[in-house]
Amino acid sequence: MEFTAIQIAQVLGGTVEGNPDSPVRTYCKIEEGVPGALTFFANPKYEHFVYSTEASVILVNNDFQPQQPVRATLIKVPNAYEALAQLLNMYEQMQPKKVGIEQPSYISAKATVGEFAYVGAFAYIGDGAKIGNNVKIYPQAYIGDGVTIGDDTVVYAGVKIYKGCKIGSRCTLHAGCVIGADGFGFAPDANGQYQKISQIGNVEIADDVEIGANTCIDRATMGSTRIGKGTKLDNLVQIAHNVEIGESTVMAALGGVAGSTKIGSHCMFGGQTGIAGHIKVADRTKCGAQTGIAGNVKKEDQTLFGSPAIDVMNYNKAYAIFRHLPEMKKQLDALIESQQK
Repeated sequence: MEFTAIQIAQVLGGTVEGNPDSPVRTYCKIEEGVPGALTFFANPKYEHFVYSTEASVILVNNDFQPQQPVRATLIKVPNAYEALAQLLNMYEQMQPKKVGIEQPSYISAKATVGEFAYVGAFAYIGDGAKIGNNVKIYPQAYIGDGVTIGDDTVVYAGVKIYKGCKIGSRCTLHAGCVIGADGFGFAPDANGQYQKISQIGNVEIADDVEIGANTCIDRATMGSTRIGKGTKLDNLVQIAHNVEIGESTVMAALGGVAGSTKIGSHCMFGGQTGIAGHIKVADRTKCGAQTGIAGNVKKEDQTLFGSPAIDVMNYNKAYAIFRHLPEMKKQLDALIESQQK
């Protein structure tokens, strides 16, 4: 399928600088541009590629002013990255959608499956499960008894959803993620042995949530582990029992949240962030990679770094001193030695 620069600009509400009839047949990264491809420029460190790329069309921000001649046609938009996301989503929606029940698969007679659903080979849907309209369940997925899945949700291959869990509409669960496994609950007895505490709650995932590959969200001991609307969890994230995460919060890979912690809305957590249990984290908290949050974060809209986490500006000041400690130690030793003589 082929489009012209002007057609794309009209969809995005952008303006064209260059040949409005430049054809677009594919997408590419700006450093790997080929004729007939559309790319984008948003990060200043890639500006030199704007002048050398072989791509035919480049999405750029409205305020971009070329410093050298540009061979490609430019489409100026308010936010090039958002515009690219819009186009990629449109492209994805144009792809053929799977529909129907493949065999062999198992769907309980006590389950209900909505219209235009897809169930891949070797998938399992248990008693009392309710699957919405246009849901896609890929091969080898397990949908336990009493699970509810809302309309337009995609469950990729190998996903496991334990009994009684609730998944909202328009969610994406990537391959291998596990929803509703037992929380890590054990009680030591008089003999020093650990006795399992039954986990009888569930997991509730709101609408428009995306869960990365091999991420685990544990069921609650009692009640529900809750993931708020629009939240996005990366691959290999661990969410423990009875955790509650607000709306539109994002967590990068290898992050972990211990049990019964409550995280606010619109938070951002870098990779390998660790959050202790039974604490509260305020709305709009932002954490750099490998941050360790050991106690309550009461003030909203903070940026934290380090472990234990502190304000990022204080961390930077402290690190500026810390990295010179070996030299400072030598200076201190020399000073002490000179005073002892």
